[in-house]
Amino acid sequence: MSVYIVLVNYNGWRDTVECLESLFRCAYTDFRVLVCDNGSSDGSLEKIADWAEGKLGATPERGGEGGAQERPLLYARYRRDQAEAGGDPAEKASLVLIDCGGNLGFAGGNNVGLRYVLAMDDFRYAWLLNNDTVVEPDALGHLVQRLAEAPQGGLCGSTLLHYHDRATVQALGGGWYCKWLGLAWHLGRFSRWPRAVDREKVERQMSYPVGASIMITRRFLAEVGLMCEDYFLYFEELDWVLRAERRFALLYAPQSVVYHKVGATVGTSSNPARKSALCDYWNARNRLFFTRRWYPEAFPTVYLALCCTLLARVLLFRWDRVPQLVRLLVGRDR
Repeated sequence: MSVYIVLVNYNGWRDTVECLESLFRCAYTDFRVLVCDNGSSDGSLEKIADWAEGKLGATPERGGEGGAQERPLLYARYRRDQAEAGGDPAEKASLVLIDCGGNLGFAGGNNVGLRYVLAMDDFRYAWLLNNDTVVEPDALGHLVQRLAEAPQGGLCGSTLLHYHDRATVQALGGGWYCKWLGLAWHLGRFSRWPRAVDREKVERQMSYPVGASIMITRRFLAEVGLMCEDYFLYFEELDWVLRAERRFALLYAPQSVVYHKVGATVGTSSNPARKSALCDYWNARNRLFFTRRWYPEAFPTVYLALCCTLLARVLLFRWDRVPQLVRLLVGRDR
């Protein structure tokens, strides 16, 4: 059963190379990796190709990440149109580099990879993984095992730990969403690891799997379709789950451990004072957009909550964020 791992890269080749090093140390070896480059301006594809050829080594932000991957690796390169058409049927490279031709966002970049994957006869699972992650050697195997033992499953999340503080949980598989506020909370956030986990309880509480690590079945993609590209960043996972209309179970593989740098590429942070303007905009924009699409009855309370967010930006003296929030609230930028 082949797994196709999809990474989206945007000006982050160092993170991507470190992630690749960890992936090629996985104990489960029936996989291929796709790197979908979203129009990077730092020569990312060339750097990653150099790494595959053995000309460039990984430089982990933390020491002791394990031995270097044996190289050279067989790799292939495609333009977006070539990849979406399935590439060369005779090509069996373990690493596929795809030039998306521009910044398509989180969903758009992943969808380029998924269109390639859907053309593969041996595809059974796709693992969408953030490029700013490092995985444990058994992380992939535990995801495959969890989906294999639960035929009703469609999406499966991992245990996400903070890369720089590996005893702190970012999320246990997924998060819980409050439609009345338009806000989500990662399950188990800031708890300590290792810890006892009630997997079934987590799966009952989960509204969505966290997008930093999601494994998807072929059947889910065939019946539900690709990710919605209307969001660019944030809320894609929730939209995917709602489109599935409860036809598939949300699963969690506790022992699939992934260390996440938390927004190294796009500037995401749990601290409002550190969150990039780009992320702040898309988060606020999509709170309104998602609510209008799926929960129109909750739009008034979400709008009020976003007014409170605007007030918080003022209190934090984040004056650069105020104009874009005002434009969203008055309906001039949707």
